[in-house]
Amino acid sequence: MARKGIGTKGQKISLVSNHFNVKFSSSSDHFYQYSVALFYEDGNPVEAKGIGRRVLDVAYKTYNSEMGGKGFAYDGEKTLFTVGALPATKLEFTVVLESLLMLRGAGGSPNGSPNESGSKRSRRPPQCKSYKLHINYATKIPIQAIFKALEGKDSEQFHEAIRVLDVLLRQHAAKQGCLLVRQSFFHNDAKNFVNIGGGVFCCRGFHSSFRATQSGLSLNMDVSSTMIVQPGKVTDFLLQNQNVRSLRDIDWLKAKRSLKSLRVKTFPSNLEHKVIGLSERSCREQRFSLRSRNQRDGHNSPGEAIEITVYEYFVMHKRIELEYSADFPCLDVGKPKRPVYIPLEFCELVSLQRYTKSLSNLQRASLVEKSRQKPQERMRALTGALRQSNYEADPLINSTGISISTAFTQVEGRVLEPPKLKFGNGGDLFPRGGRWNFNNKTLVEPTKIFEWAIVNFSARCDMNYLRRELPKCSHAKGIDLDQPYAVIDENPQFRRNPAPVRVDKMFELIKQKLPGPPRFLLCILPERKNSDIYGPWKRKCLVDFGIVTQCMAPTRINDQYLTNIILKINAKMGGINSLLSMEFSRCMPVVSRTPTIIIGMDVSHGSPGRSDVPSIAAVVGSRNWPLVSRYRASVRTQSSRVEMIDGLFKPVSDDKDEGMIRELLEDFYRSTPKLKPQNIIIFRDGVSESQFSQVLNIELEQIMEACKFLDGDWNPKFLVIVAQKTHHTKFFQPNNEANVPPGTIIDNKVCHPKNNDFYLCAQNGPIGTSRPTHYHVLLDQIGFSTDDLQELVHSLSYVYQRSTTAISVVAPVCYAHLAAAQMAQFVKFDDLSDVASSHSGGGSSAGGFTQIPKLHDKVSSSMFFC
Repeated sequence: MARKGIGTKGQKISLVSNHFNVKFSSSSDHFYQYSVALFYEDGNPVEAKGIGRRVLDVAYKTYNSEMGGKGFAYDGEKTLFTVGALPATKLEFTVVLESLLMLRGAGGSPNGSPNESGSKRSRRPPQCKSYKLHINYATKIPIQAIFKALEGKDSEQFHEAIRVLDVLLRQHAAKQGCLLVRQSFFHNDAKNFVNIGGGVFCCRGFHSSFRATQSGLSLNMDVSSTMIVQPGKVTDFLLQNQNVRSLRDIDWLKAKRSLKSLRVKTFPSNLEHKVIGLSERSCREQRFSLRSRNQRDGHNSPGEAIEITVYEYFVMHKRIELEYSADFPCLDVGKPKRPVYIPLEFCELVSLQRYTKSLSNLQRASLVEKSRQKPQERMRALTGALRQSNYEADPLINSTGISISTAFTQVEGRVLEPPKLKFGNGGDLFPRGGRWNFNNKTLVEPTKIFEWAIVNFSARCDMNYLRRELPKCSHAKGIDLDQPYAVIDENPQFRRNPAPVRVDKMFELIKQKLPGPPRFLLCILPERKNSDIYGPWKRKCLVDFGIVTQCMAPTRINDQYLTNIILKINAKMGGINSLLSMEFSRCMPVVSRTPTIIIGMDVSHGSPGRSDVPSIAAVVGSRNWPLVSRYRASVRTQSSRVEMIDGLFKPVSDDKDEGMIRELLEDFYRSTPKLKPQNIIIFRDGVSESQFSQVLNIELEQIMEACKFLDGDWNPKFLVIVAQKTHHTKFFQPNNEANVPPGTIIDNKVCHPKNNDFYLCAQNGPIGTSRPTHYHVLLDQIGFSTDDLQELVHSLSYVYQRSTTAISVVAPVCYAHLAAAQMAQFVKFDDLSDVASSHSGGGSSAGGFTQIPKLHDKVSSSMFFC
């Protein structure tokens, strides 16, 4: 959607951004695109990854004249680009590669012997492999497409032209020996490695991508990081990975999984190999057939095969003593039917190998702490990276006629006034620095909590203090909290049982000790994060019994901790902690005048590589209009890694729709009361720019159909906004160590040249560098003015009921994320991959996943996710 104009409200502030201006010396040239195909000598296509760049490099040196002396940008897969055309539309070359790559994974005899001696290897001719390279013309891309896009004109070839420039930068980084991860590159420099535990390093690098902005084409450059396996001795990695002190404590099955497919350098041969597994026996016991060599007439001829252990081979034949790995398995670096065994102590993990498994909570905490950078520190790192990249020295980049500035782009921001908040007893407050507190204040709508109990799953906690201080703190905030019926401690004999059994046994105790079903249960967990009990406990409470529950795992209980717990409890029990004053007095622009529902949508995916785990889609909708602070959630599962939500509209008969949107619309109608929303405001999280059209054509279409299904004469107006957090644009205050102030909004210079988008940094960033949220307005049928829309988005960062700070993205999006995360805990995906909806009953959903049981009616409309 085209931009209406830029906003005017707020105090102006001068900022700089990590966008670097790009200039073109000519706009009349074309990029030529060619398809690349690689074949073995027998005509079979090459499937192996990573070989393409080396083949193309050798081809360029060998057949430079046949290629017209033209340099090219190769994407590493099946496409290359040139500036100007190659001499022919079809080119075929035979390329011969020697040594290093061909020897990787080879170094062993056919019968599984470890390595031939160095002297024998040196007398053999270098191993070579021949490839056939086919280069075919595909299309040409005018550089003029970039200029048209910068002028706000639609250009189908803009993205293709930008892709060429991105490939140029990737190739430049590849030539410097960098690890490439999408648009990021990482140098092999120990100074960039940070140990986060478990044999995993965080490797610091840089992201770079070209973007069309209001001030022209710019290079967006930012600090980036990826996880890599700890380089160095394999034994050191295993000890760190399994957190043990001795190799005798290693779980070798787990070690096999950890090492499989990693690259190692072996000694003394100094060759690289790919690990395919471990030997079944220890180095002393693992035997293989060694064919001896007979010396006849000055020639080597094969002798008889003898059985020998790996240990004997290295000690007796290679004259190399083993210091510590003789009693442990060897690495197998051969082929499935032709093993090659190398003792552990002769293997080192090659640097810059990505670690793609999920991080533990400790690793995540370490990563966050060690990867923080203050704003000025980040600016210095970016300046250094741009200088180190030395793009102006690359002849191919120069041939495109582009030049990249080294100066940060100057932008003008505006700091919006924080919205006034309403507390209990008519109290008002203006937040300061994006923060506020409840000292000497009461909640707007405190609840009365009776018939409740505390359950303790063997956690160390001062129960007397908790029983005394929680009611006292609650009463100070206006909540009428009775004394608990009882404190129910877990029977010690069940502590080692599986989590579902422990939960069932606890509910047996609850039935014995309480006079009737409780309305609320406070659950004390033994672990702070990822407790096995959390999922089964939540499911039991919310699905089977309809009991509101709050879990806690305190290390230290004080007044602030109890206040935070009380905020969550009050929201879950139907209360409201604070409101926007303009929400309370019904004077929010547009929203307060016309019945409006605000919807937040998000999809949560499983761990990388887990295709058996479904994705979870969550949609929340506001209720009790004209309020915008109270929400209900609807959650579904769908096919793994699918981003577009497919359960918004699900007609099962002519008059029955089991989709997510109908649940929220009916709830709005009942809670308003008896009003249909005339405006529907949708905030969508987690989609990339390439998926914007799908949001409108797939998701919005479903929502509109759901509305028509309810009432054919009902025509609400829609506002669709995408909220992006995973981008690389940052803002800095020149010559100031502090982050940009909370409420900073930018809609000029670095925004899209045509479309309606803006950056908002609503939160206070005390440490690290604040990441703004990038909001894209895809559709506005309601007709918001620029200032009203930006202030609405800003205000929705202050209605998050769990917190006393402004949050980085609007509350409905956060609630959708929380709802999806909590539903993911309902079922252990490792044990059962059939999961799905929180509100609709059984049956099957897309992807063949059976739905999660329906939430109990008592809690289905609550903010259980808070």
